[in-house]
Amino acid sequence: MTPLHVDAACIVVVKPAGLPAVPGRSEHLQDCMAAHVQAQFADALVVHRLDMATSGLMLFARGAFAQRTLCRAFERREVHKRYVAVVHGRIDPPDGEIGLPLRADWPNRPRQQVDMANGKPSLTRYRVLAHDPLANTSRVMLAPVTGRTHQLRVHLLAIGHPILGDALYAPVAVQALAGRLLLHAESLTFMHPVDGQPLCVSHAAAF
Repeated sequence: MTPLHVDAACIVVVKPAGLPAVPGRSEHLQDCMAAHVQAQFADALVVHRLDMATSGLMLFARGAFAQRTLCRAFERREVHKRYVAVVHGRIDPPDGEIGLPLRADWPNRPRQQVDMANGKPSLTRYRVLAHDPLANTSRVMLAPVTGRTHQLRVHLLAIGHPILGDALYAPVAVQALAGRLLLHAESLTFMHPVDGQPLCVSHAAAF
């Protein structure tokens, strides 16, 4: 594992699709991104998570002070995240916001669902980057303002454009269009926990 960024306070790595961010309850889920990072940097602490099926940038803190500072920045929505996804269909309008409240679908955990009455406020901004008329797919940039579980996946499903390869939410025919979930965390911008200067790290999707 080669970090994209490493200094005395923080580490940014690229998590591959299919690898858990942190250990799961099952024995086969003990191998995770956190374990890989901590094997190389013993003081690395988890700041945020990505879905197991999602690839892309994960930020780790080095030490308790940096972890508190970075976690607070996430809570205050001071960390700017950008994702890329490939979805089914042509999104129209080509840019906008999805502001649908979300909550856990308890009988079908870990699935989440839109709930206009009891869901937590959730906001995703999007912009279409390209459309493939032959495949009937769109490549879209996503900027989550809130950070709900499975937010991007559920929001895109809710507007009729499930992400290709999404084994949890997409119809079977859309799942089969890709060998993995085509969702990648490509950019993180945040204030460095020590010097307070803005730091932007990016990594292009492999799809």
